[in-house]
Amino acid sequence: MVHGTLGDQRSFSGKMEAFGAQYHANAISLRHYWPDSWREDGDFTIARHTADIAGFMRAPGKGKVLLIGPSRGGHIAFRVAQHHPELLASLVVLEPGGELDESLGVAPTAGNQASAFARAAALIAERKVEEGMTVVAEHTGGPGAWAKCSVARKMVNRDNATTLLGQIKEQRKPYTRAEAAGITARTLLVGGDQSLPQFGRIPDALQGVMPNAERVTIARAAHGVQADNPADFNAAVLAFLAG
Repeated sequence: MVHGTLGDQRSFSGKMEAFGAQYHANAISLRHYWPDSWREDGDFTIARHTADIAGFMRAPGKGKVLLIGPSRGGHIAFRVAQHHPELLASLVVLEPGGELDESLGVAPTAGNQASAFARAAALIAERKVEEGMTVVAEHTGGPGAWAKCSVARKMVNRDNATTLLGQIKEQRKPYTRAEAAGITARTLLVGGDQSLPQFGRIPDALQGVMPNAERVTIARAAHGVQADNPADFNAAVLAFLAG
C-alpha cells in the first residue's frame, strides 16, 4: 500500500486488519515522508519513489505483489506496473494523480493541481502550514475540506507538509495511451461518488485503454476514498482479489 500526497504508512491504519486477515499486508512510507524527514537533496521524484517501491517488492520471499495506491501513490503504482510488470500480481489505483496526454483522446489537463500545490508549497515555505494544508484540502475536497478532516488525518498531513516542497519539482510525466495499453496486470480503478470532477478524468481515460481494467465507485466518498468510506473500500478490493 503506497500512500498519496501528504500521507505516510499511517494513512492505511484502517486497512491493516482487514487485509492482514487474508494477506501479508505492508503499508509503506515513501522516502522523505514520516518517519523519515524532509531534506532538500534533489532525490524526491516519481522515478525515485517508483524505484524504491520496486526494490521493496523485489525483496526475497515476497513473490508477486498486489499494489494499492491512492492519488500520488496511484501514479507511482501505475509507473511500477509500467516499468516492473514482472513484480506485479494485480493493481488497485484510487483516482491516480497526474495529467493526461492528448494521445488518450481527451483534452490534456491544464495543470490546475500543480498550480494549487505550488501555492500551498509557497505558504509552507513561509511556515504557514495551516494555510497551505487548507489550499491542498480544498483543491482535493472542495470548500471547507480541511476543517472537516479528522484529527488523525490532520496530524499525518502536518507531519508531511514539507514534502510538498519536493513534490512541486517531482518531474511527473503525463499518462499516455501507449503506457496505459501496455499495462496488462489485472487492475481495479477506484473512485468516490462525491469526488470533484477533475479526479474522475484519469480513471475514465485509463479504463478505456488498459486491457484488464475494472472500475468501481465507492459511495459516500470523495478523493480520500479509502479514508472516507473504509468499510466499502475494503470490501470492494477484497472482492476484486477474490475474483
